[in-house]
Amino acid sequence: MSLYTKFGSQKKFSATIKYLTRINLYRKRVWMCKSTAKTNLTYEEALVSEKCTAKKVEGLPKELVAPALRTIQFSMLSLKDLANTIASELQQHLFVGAELFGRKDGDLYPCKILNIAKEGTKEPRYEVGWFDKDKKISENSQVNAEDLVWKKFPFSRNVLKSFIRESTSRSIPWILHGKLAQKHGISTDPPEEIQSKFLFQDGQLVGKKKRKKNENVVEVIEESGKSKRKKVNSKLERSVADHTEKEDNEMKEEPIKYPIDDALVQPSPHDPILTDRPSPSRDFNVPMDCVGDLLMVWDFCSSFSRLLHLWPFSLEDFDNAICHKDSNLVLIVELHASLFGALMRDNSEYFLNVQRRTRKLKITLISWAEYLCDFLEVINIPELCSHIALIKRGHYGLLNPNVKLGILRELVNQVLQTDLFREKLGDHIEQRRALGATRRGEALEEGRKKRERKEKMMADADADAGADANGVMNGHGLEGTETNMDIVASDNHHIQNGTVAGERNAENSSQENGLLEKSENVHLENGEKKIDKKQIGKMEAENVKDSSGKEPMKHLIDDKKEASEKKSKEQRKEYFAREIEKRVIRTSPLGKDRDYTRYWWFQRDGRIFVESSDSRQWGYYSSKEELEALMGSLNCKGERECALKKQLAKFYDRICLGLQKRLKDLAYKIAAEEAVLRRSTRVRAPPRENPANAFLKYVNKWKEE
Repeated sequence: MSLYTKFGSQKKFSATIKYLTRINLYRKRVWMCKSTAKTNLTYEEALVSEKCTAKKVEGLPKELVAPALRTIQFSMLSLKDLANTIASELQQHLFVGAELFGRKDGDLYPCKILNIAKEGTKEPRYEVGWFDKDKKISENSQVNAEDLVWKKFPFSRNVLKSFIRESTSRSIPWILHGKLAQKHGISTDPPEEIQSKFLFQDGQLVGKKKRKKNENVVEVIEESGKSKRKKVNSKLERSVADHTEKEDNEMKEEPIKYPIDDALVQPSPHDPILTDRPSPSRDFNVPMDCVGDLLMVWDFCSSFSRLLHLWPFSLEDFDNAICHKDSNLVLIVELHASLFGALMRDNSEYFLNVQRRTRKLKITLISWAEYLCDFLEVINIPELCSHIALIKRGHYGLLNPNVKLGILRELVNQVLQTDLFREKLGDHIEQRRALGATRRGEALEEGRKKRERKEKMMADADADAGADANGVMNGHGLEGTETNMDIVASDNHHIQNGTVAGERNAENSSQENGLLEKSENVHLENGEKKIDKKQIGKMEAENVKDSSGKEPMKHLIDDKKEASEKKSKEQRKEYFAREIEKRVIRTSPLGKDRDYTRYWWFQRDGRIFVESSDSRQWGYYSSKEELEALMGSLNCKGERECALKKQLAKFYDRICLGLQKRLKDLAYKIAAEEAVLRRSTRVRAPPRENPANAFLKYVNKWKEE
């Protein structure tokens, strides 16, 4: 049976659930430092705070402990007032070893009390040593107490508060621990004014006396002095005590809040089924311990290819070129030449060394080895300098891949330190910040517009509701409609008979016509005809039909507008993401699994590379099925695997596109190789036409002339 022990605690747990429950409790910010009363701490933070405070309290001189304890015993002051009282009283107690200021020749000088001379009933004399500029005692003399001054008391109020908490068992009245009071000869008998207010039993404070009408009620005070409960009878007290003891003995199991540390995650029957993690492919040409350097150099050259004036090349071509035995391979030569050119444009130490040797600044297939030897002499790394002779003889291709990649690694590190690349990285950082600020600004503006639209819709809804309520109150129902229609009919009748003369051009005439309409509504002549209810219903149906025909069109226009706005928002988000990714700073891993294995994704390759925790083993996933199996094997209850799964889900679509593109290219290469093999032996294709040897046909299209 395995036991789990928590740091800072002597408790051991045999069950994993209990251990995890306790770990969660220790991580919560519900703990308090008993010395400083700081709250909102974790268990470990509270322990550290108590230890630091204990060290400060131990620094209190022994001569001051007893006077301070006498002031504390049975004091009714608050903690702040008690600390101030002790500080003012202790300033009157001078002790051997105290460093303060003394009067000499009418001025104050720093000094240290060396001895206290007491002569009978006279005031004591203090022998002090005066400090010089180097804080060394230069001379001694005797002074009186009034000549010694504390410019700054050596202990702060917070230290005194911690000392009070450490020394007492309860507060107001403050009562010292029994052993501490006995050690310093301080009485534990309470004074009369305390006895009249509190109840003592066997020398211990057990309650506070209160009188309510005709019965005596005693408030039972726990030893800490912070929680109180009323004691009505002994039976109730025993039941409460039994219940409290039962709660202390039974540890309350709280649900575990995930995610937690991956190593602590235990399988549960309610967990979703996790797939088996696929084994990564490891078919690299370079040795396994060199894959990290291979990826670093390739990623750097791909990310800053424009700045280096180097045409991008694939990782497979770079891998094949490193392992090739040709000493003047174009890809390798152009790669070194572009890095040497970056160093020479910066006027670095390497450039000065090249100038001293009066070499031509143009690097060619013939002279590039000399520049490489010059670089190795400048960096002066014994492991690499030992191969200078072999390179000078023109046998660079015979070097081991780890040596070739070691040279390129140092070359990249030197280029990264140049002012040119530092300025470029600084520009990228500023541009990324500006893009991020613009993106946040647009998001805030969109949120503001959304809130305004919502508020407008709510206001319109309230206005419509108010209008409907007013219409009902004013009688605008069917009868109102009939009346209005009567007015329209009578108007038409009067217009036809010439009763309405003139046009409505002025306000007065409009008001008169309004009065006329009202009078006509009330006094209808015999020749006037009313519109019956059937005609009204027909007209209402036509109006509803017209409005119902317009509303779908309005909704369709609104839907199209919302769709276009949503599309534009997504396009803006994609634009910002692309622009930020163009400003390369460095490549970071997607995350780690429970075994601290790192997962890398390079956009220009498509594969997901797997790096072991010790960086000795490398592999990769190159298909969508492997990606999905990897995501299905990650347990979201663990912190590391949860974060990794989120990153894989975030870039899932782009990773799949990269993997599909890579598979298409690979299928094309395989088909081309099969076509070469099917040719007749009499018409053999030259080796440079084989797609597997594509790195041999590399041409730097961005080369500086």
